[in-house]
Amino acid sequence: MSSTVVPSGPPSGLGGIDLSDRAFWARPPEEKHAVLDLLRAEAPFAFFAEPVIPYLPVGPGYHAVTRYADVEAISCRPDLFSSAAGAVSIQDMPPDLNEFYGSLISMDDPRHAKIRRIVAKAFTPRILQGLVGSVQAVAGDVVARARRTAEAGNGAIDVVADLAAPIPLRVVCDLMGVPDGDRAMVLQQSNVILSGGDPELVESEEHAVAAFLAAGELLAGLMTRMAVERRSRPADDLTTALVHAEVDGERLTDQEIGSFFILLLVAGNETTRNAISQGVLALSEHPDQRDRWAADPGLDRTAVEEIVRWTSPITWMRRTATREVELSGERFPAGTKFLLFYAAANRDPAVFDDPHRLDLGRDPNPHVGFGSKGPHFCLGAHLARREVAVAFRAVFDHLPDLEVTGPPARLQSSFVNGLKRLPARLAATR
Repeated sequence: MSSTVVPSGPPSGLGGIDLSDRAFWARPPEEKHAVLDLLRAEAPFAFFAEPVIPYLPVGPGYHAVTRYADVEAISCRPDLFSSAAGAVSIQDMPPDLNEFYGSLISMDDPRHAKIRRIVAKAFTPRILQGLVGSVQAVAGDVVARARRTAEAGNGAIDVVADLAAPIPLRVVCDLMGVPDGDRAMVLQQSNVILSGGDPELVESEEHAVAAFLAAGELLAGLMTRMAVERRSRPADDLTTALVHAEVDGERLTDQEIGSFFILLLVAGNETTRNAISQGVLALSEHPDQRDRWAADPGLDRTAVEEIVRWTSPITWMRRTATREVELSGERFPAGTKFLLFYAAANRDPAVFDDPHRLDLGRDPNPHVGFGSKGPHFCLGAHLARREVAVAFRAVFDHLPDLEVTGPPARLQSSFVNGLKRLPARLAATR
């Protein structure tokens, strides 16, 4: 028998925890996962009020989806659970801004399918083959620079700034053909877009929306300029391929290319950066697993999947019910907002044995770190997997003496599970 859900808060055992409170997401992982475990067990569709964001209307609230089965059920039915209403923002944004900042992530079929086909067509075999060598070369150069930085100083480096951030940023910028002089701006503005309003990265909450919009305009302006250049002077990069790719007589507009670039910075840059930095932290906390992986390159495949499961770089995505729907025997009205908490699904004991244990040999590992089943599974998952594998192999081979020396500075964001800084030292340079 099904029942209609009446929105109510989380169980009293949570002690007033609010998933919409940015400060909650800066807590240590074990505290956050304890809350998500309790929600999964006692209130798998717990209702929360939306965070208040200046200049954006306050919406009706959302249900936090914390069970793996429910995340999968929602992801597999895009006809019932829309992304076009907004996938990366809890609040409803104007449709043009929603699509611009979400790109493919905030579209439904048939438009999603067509744009994805155009983008997929641009990833030619030659571009994909070039990526293989590019990732290896970039990772090698980045770790060499990190060692030089340590040797020139007191042995200290920042894992985020010196290792995790440069690798995916350079790969994405190389892929798109972004000029060297624009890359610092790309990093800075992508940080703003994914800041979650973190006060260290945005001047104040009052200015968060303005900063977000300004960052998007700068990045889109760069891609518009590049698209115009590539139409008259093609180059061997993805921007050129995107400009000329065509499906059923349709090509991407400059705005769509700019929007896709922002998506690449989220899915292809920021998430990989956080998988690497959070992975370094996890291995420092589990030295037996680090030694295991370092000694066995054959472990790369399962180790990467476990790092992504463990870190869940993107914490959630939103879906909105297109009509009255039923989930696990409970009914929800049309317009209901759901946040799919991948971080909770990836620790669901119904799917993963001993889910709070880091096991780099875990196999099978059906995590949802790249999204769940359905049309929105991450288009760049293959590239992200390779970047993480190559980055850690480069660290093992060239920075075997890397030691984390202090606690991380965590990003105050519910959306991105990110680190701003992670202090470390190369022991051999002391």
